[in-house]
Amino acid sequence: MLDGYPNFHHVTFSPGRKRALLERGINGMAKVSALGGARRPAIFIRSSPWKAGTEQTPWHDVFDMDNGHVRYFGDHKAGLSMAPGTTTGNATLLDAFDGHQGRTPEARAAATPLLLFRSVSRNGQPKGHVEFCGLGVIERTERLVQWGGSDHTTFVNYVYDIALLDLAVEGDEVAWEWIEARRDETVTDAEAVQLAPTAWREWVKHGISALPRLRRRVARAKVSKVRDQRPKPGSSEHADLELIYKHFDGRKHDFEALASAVAARVLRGSGHSYVEGWLTRRSGDGGADFVGRIDLGSGLAGTNLVVLGQAKCVKLDTLVTAEQIARVVARLRRGWIGVYVTTGAYSEPAQTEMVEDQYPIVLINGSELVRELRAMARDDHGGDLTACIEHILAGQETVITNRRPEEILLE
Repeated sequence: MLDGYPNFHHVTFSPGRKRALLERGINGMAKVSALGGARRPAIFIRSSPWKAGTEQTPWHDVFDMDNGHVRYFGDHKAGLSMAPGTTTGNATLLDAFDGHQGRTPEARAAATPLLLFRSVSRNGQPKGHVEFCGLGVIERTERLVQWGGSDHTTFVNYVYDIALLDLAVEGDEVAWEWIEARRDETVTDAEAVQLAPTAWREWVKHGISALPRLRRRVARAKVSKVRDQRPKPGSSEHADLELIYKHFDGRKHDFEALASAVAARVLRGSGHSYVEGWLTRRSGDGGADFVGRIDLGSGLAGTNLVVLGQAKCVKLDTLVTAEQIARVVARLRRGWIGVYVTTGAYSEPAQTEMVEDQYPIVLINGSELVRELRAMARDDHGGDLTACIEHILAGQETVITNRRPEEILLE
C-alpha cells in the first residue's frame, strides 16, 4: 500500500519477470513463445481524462461503466509521418483485435486480454493514481479523421469499441495468476484459460455472440432474484404474507390503503419528508391507486414531487412483468415518481428494464411488504399484525376521492 492505496507494481509482481507497466496509454506485454505459438499475456490500457482535448491528446475516450462499453482512441498523433496502424499502440491493439475475432474456442483461448484503467484525481492531484475499470474484448475497430496538433491539422487514427466483461463472480477483480500463467511458456492456452474469470471462459467457449449476456451491466447488480423477493416457505414471514393476501383477496380497494401506508413508511425511512394524500375511487382512477407527495428541501432550495402509487394484491407466486411497470411509468409526468406495491415479486427482466431505462419508480415486493407491516405492528400494536391492518383501514376510510394527482402540490 502507498498512501492508503494498493500499489500497482506490487499487485502485478511476477518473480523473475519484467514489471507490468502503465506508463503509456497502450502497454502491451512482450509476447512469449508458448507451446501453441506466440502469445501476448495481456495489454494494459490507460486513459487519462485530464489530458482529453489537449494538443497531445485531442480525443476523448468514453468509459461507460454502467453498460460495459469503452470507446478508446489509438496512439497516432498529428505530425507523424508513419502509417496510422504502425504506431506501437495501434499495432498492438490491431493484433489483439484479430485474436478477438477468432472463430474457434482454440483461437480465442490464445487471444490477448485487455485490462483497462483510467487516471483518477486523489488528494487534489489529477496524476499518479489509476483505478481498474475491467477486462475487455475488442468488438470493432474504425479508422477516422481527427483534428489535432498546434496547427489543428487533420490526421488519421484508429478508435476501438471494447466490451467490458462482467466480473461480478470474481468481485470485479482479475486474478494475477491468470496473467502469470499466460507469461509461462510451458503453459498451454487451454490450461491458462482455466484460471481466467468466468465471463472470459464463456466468451472463449461461445464467441462474440455471447457478449450481450457477458457484458458488464450495473443493472444486474441492482436486480434481485425472484426467490429473494419472497419469504422463505414455512417461515413466520411467509405465514404473515399469506394472511395479508387472504385478508385482501377480492378487496382491491382495501389493499390500496395498506399499500399507501407501507409506501409512506418506506419513503420516510429513506429520510424523506413524505405526505400521504388520498386513495383514488374504484372507477376512473387513471391508473393510480393512491397519491402522495415527497418534499425535498425548503423555500427556494426545495421542491415537491408527486407520488403516484399502484397496488396489486396477487398470489404470492405471481410475477409482476415489465409491461405492468411500464404502464405505471407511462402515466408519470415530469416531477412525478411512482411506487408499485405488491404481495408478489418482480420478474428479473422487469427490474433490468427499470434500471437500464432509469424509470422513476420504487418497487416494493411481498417480502418487503410483510417486513414493513411487521415492523409497524411491533411498534404500535404489540406485534399484532391483524390489529395493525385494521388500524390502517380505519384511518383511510375518509380519504377516498377522485381529485387530480397534481392537487397534492397545493396542500
